[in-house]
Amino acid sequence: MTIYFVAGEVSADNHGAALMRCLRESDPELKFIGRGGPQMQQAAGKQFKNWIGDAAVLGLWEVLRKYGYFREQFHETLKEILKSKPHAVVLIDYPGFNLRLARAVKRQSPQQKIIYYISPQLWAWNPGRIKRMARSVDLVLCIFPFEADIYKKSRMRAVFVGHPMIERLQTRKIDVERDPNLIGLFPGSRSRELRKIFPIMIDTARLLLQMRRTLRFEVAAASDQLAREMNATAAALHKLSDQGPIQIKIGETPEIMQRAWAGIVASGSATLEAAYFRMPFVLVYKVAWPTYLAARAVVNVNYLGMPNLLADKEVVPEFIQQQAKPAAIARTMGPLVEDGHAREQMISAFDAIISKLGGGGASEHAAQAILEEIRNGRG
Repeated sequence: MTIYFVAGEVSADNHGAALMRCLRESDPELKFIGRGGPQMQQAAGKQFKNWIGDAAVLGLWEVLRKYGYFREQFHETLKEILKSKPHAVVLIDYPGFNLRLARAVKRQSPQQKIIYYISPQLWAWNPGRIKRMARSVDLVLCIFPFEADIYKKSRMRAVFVGHPMIERLQTRKIDVERDPNLIGLFPGSRSRELRKIFPIMIDTARLLLQMRRTLRFEVAAASDQLAREMNATAAALHKLSDQGPIQIKIGETPEIMQRAWAGIVASGSATLEAAYFRMPFVLVYKVAWPTYLAARAVVNVNYLGMPNLLADKEVVPEFIQQQAKPAAIARTMGPLVEDGHAREQMISAFDAIISKLGGGGASEHAAQAILEEIRNGRG
C-alpha cells in the first residue's frame, strides 16, 4: 500500500513524520513517497524528496519571485502522483500549493483518494472556497474542533483528530521553575519574518531593561543559519546589557517557554506552544506591506493569534504591522512581568484554550482515519 505525501513547511514536516510513524505502527509494509522535509524523509526513506529549504516561503512577494520554481514543482508532483497511482494522497497544510494540486489531480484522476491533514484555514481567509475544495478532497482531518463543523456545513467529510502539537510538546515538558528575570523572544522560523520582527523585539528588550535592569533575554532560533542572522542583527543594533548581547539558543523553544517569566512571540504556531506551556506573552506580527494588504483584503477574522481565535476574545495582546512599536509592546509587557493578577488571568485563559485541542494522540487518530478511508475503497 502506497501513500503520497506533500508537505511544504517545517511544521508540516514535523506533523508528517509523526503521522508516518503512526501509520507504520499499524502497517509496517506501507510505502511512503512524495515530498516534504528531512524528518519525513528519514521516516520514509531516500526515495522521499526533501524540498523544504526551497518550498517554505512567506508572503505574496516571495511566492511571486519564485513562481517559476513552484510551477515546475507543481507539474512534477502532479506527474508523480498520476504515474505512481497511490492508494491515497495526503496533503499537509500548505494550501497555496496543495489546494491547486488537489483540483488538478481530481481533474485527471477522479477516482484518486485525496485526504487533507492540517486543514487549510479557508474559514479565515476565503470561506467561499470550502465548497470548491469539497469537489476535490475526499476527507479533511481537522486539528481544531470548530473546523469540522464548518466543513460539514458544506457537506464535506471532516473529522476532528486533535492537534498534533499536543503530543509533541508533551515529550518536551521539563521540571523547572520560572525565572522572574528571564524574558523569552520568539521571532519566528523564517528569515524574511525574522528581518521584520527581530529588530522590534531587540528595541523592546532595551526598553524593558530600562524598567528592570536585572532582566535577561533568551532568543529561540530554529536553525544555525537563523542564529547567525540573529547574532548579526543584534550586533548591528546594540547590546542589551553590560554583560553582552542576548543569548540565542538553537532548538530550545519549549525549554525557553517553560523557564521564561514572559515572552514576545511572532504570530504562528509558536503562539499555541506558548499557551500550552502557560507562558504569558504578547503577539507581534509584521510583514512587507504588499503581503499585509493582500492578506487584509481576504482575511475575515477578528484576531490573528490562534489562542485568541479559540477563545473568541483577546486573551493575548496583538501588535500587528504599524502597531508593532517597541514602546507600546514594552508598556503592555509591564503587567505580565510585574502584576501577578494579570499573569494568572492569562494563564487561566490558556488552560481553557488548550483543553479544546484534545488530550493528545492526534497523529494516531489521523493515521487510523487515513487507513480506514483507504480500506473503504477509492473515491
